[in-house]
Amino acid sequence: MEFLANLLPAGLMAHAPALVVVVPLVAAAIAAFMPNGKAGWAVAMVTATIVAVFSLALLGAVAGEGVISYAMGGWAPPAGIEYRIDALNIAVLLLVGILGFLCVIYALPSVADEIAEDKQGLFYSAFLVCFAGLLGVTITGDAFNVFVFLEISSLSAYTIIAMGAGKDRRALTAAYNYLILGTIGATFFVIGVGFLYMATGSLNMADIARILAENGHDRVTQAAFAFIIVGLGLKAAMFPLHMWLPNAYAFAPNFVTAFLASTATKVAFYALVRFLFSVFNPEVNFVDLSLTWVFAVAGVIAMFMASAQAIFQTDARRLLAYSSVAQVGYMMLGLGMGTVLGLQAGMLHLINHALMKGALFMALGAFALKFGVREIKDLAGLGRTMPISASAFTIAGLSLVGVPLTIGFDSKWYLIIAALDRGWWWAVAALILSSLLALIYIGRLLMVVWTETAPSHQGQQVKRTHAPIMMLIPMAVLAFANLYFFLDASFLVNLTEAAANAVMGD
Repeated sequence: MEFLANLLPAGLMAHAPALVVVVPLVAAAIAAFMPNGKAGWAVAMVTATIVAVFSLALLGAVAGEGVISYAMGGWAPPAGIEYRIDALNIAVLLLVGILGFLCVIYALPSVADEIAEDKQGLFYSAFLVCFAGLLGVTITGDAFNVFVFLEISSLSAYTIIAMGAGKDRRALTAAYNYLILGTIGATFFVIGVGFLYMATGSLNMADIARILAENGHDRVTQAAFAFIIVGLGLKAAMFPLHMWLPNAYAFAPNFVTAFLASTATKVAFYALVRFLFSVFNPEVNFVDLSLTWVFAVAGVIAMFMASAQAIFQTDARRLLAYSSVAQVGYMMLGLGMGTVLGLQAGMLHLINHALMKGALFMALGAFALKFGVREIKDLAGLGRTMPISASAFTIAGLSLVGVPLTIGFDSKWYLIIAALDRGWWWAVAALILSSLLALIYIGRLLMVVWTETAPSHQGQQVKRTHAPIMMLIPMAVLAFANLYFFLDASFLVNLTEAAANAVMGD
């Protein structure tokens, strides 16, 4: 992959770690002054393309150099702020960059349908701020900067969720609840960072890890650990800190739901991994105990409880939102194993879940654009009415269950292998049983889409139709990825193996 490093001229490549965050922030200011939605979308599209190219170039650079350290303002770390890219966060950076690019393509018809024309420039501006915040969380090597970028992404996320009020006033309540809980999470996190600074005198994560390795962990660092885990756990929608997520996903604009489901919780999960395995030492007793008795146990409970809640939902997006909580449980189980194989499986599911949920929410957005449907019963007959979108929805849904020939099978296979390596037979049983629950709620959706003969939303005969091409392209790409990476998963397996080894390998 070293050839990817040559995508950019040497001058640009030298500053790519900073530019990947700076470009969206500058573009956000430009988008705010755009006279109409198409102009705002064009700014977002150019920005997302640049970020995707930077992400690919940085992937090549990491493959060749191992670790990239960029000192902001020329101030060397740990005194200055460092952007640090290694095999762990390059996987997440690439995911956010590529999914952001695909979601922006999808946004043009979706945003035009849901956001008032005079507000679309501001909408794209807020989106770009959120995009920059997620990218910043991913690549910063400074613990306080993680807090800053988390808040940048969160504050703008509250805004773009609330802008769904034009279609559904419940978006305002959803955004408010997210704001309250997100603020609580951020408060817990920054208190934890403060305790770390008290114990080590440093905010650079690599430097904190070095000092803790030399001086050991005392009560202050244990308190820091607890506050950070709660704060980031809330941002990642870790059970039982997930209560903000169902309404946020259900009532936000369709483009926002697809973007946040594909990226936001994934970035927060990455931050959890970074602190658990890079800053703190997983071999320390209180960290090891938390992996088994907090993350693994909470993950298994989430797999069952959230799946059970999904089964009884009547709103399609709320069903998939509860499904997301269950899928975070799978990631938490992999993380909780505390092994290289477990972490690799968790990271693989993180990437695969982004591809699944991106396609699923994009398809629901296409259904909503054409027919205004939200309820599960209103999806009836759409397999014949919108066959392309329904096919993408079906592929991603089967992948979520873990059916062979889809990437969801890969995720669960690697989780089972990791559990067997750990000797956790109960985890294998939990994986299989929770997959059966997923089969129930996804099967329910697919039966309505394909077997019902008279769609309840049709007041008259409706001919076969298709979503706009700008929605179909990213949807089809993600659906294809759900199949392709089962047939040849080597790229994702190698990427996640390197990520796990970067923080847990010898």
